[in-house]
Amino acid sequence: MATNTFKIKENTSRGSIFSRVENVLKINGVFDYGLPVKYLPYVLFVTIVGIFYIGNTHYAEKNTRKIDRLKKEVEDLRADYTTLKADYMYASKQSEVARKVQKLGIEESLRPPEKIVIEK
Repeated sequence: MATNTFKIKENTSRGSIFSRVENVLKINGVFDYGLPVKYLPYVLFVTIVGIFYIGNTHYAEKNTRKIDRLKKEVEDLRADYTTLKADYMYASKQSEVARKVQKLGIEESLRPPEKIVIEK
């Protein structure tokens, strides 16, 4: 008869994605002797550039939205201007002016204007 022996199971679990990233980058070796201060200026520079980049993107998007809003407003104002100009041109026609002043009792002259000449 055979004797019972223990089988050692191989670790088949893959682990989390963070443990895999940690194993690939081998970050633990960097912090063996404490915080590496020599990299601090580079980390700060990259952080500041990243913050500047994010702020600049927000500023550009805000300006783009403002430009779009102003374009729509200009289109509306241009349409209003065209409408008002057409109304003014219609209201200033001779026939329209004569019709409006007829209510006041003023009539349109049927005689053409005469030139007055003064001789010395």
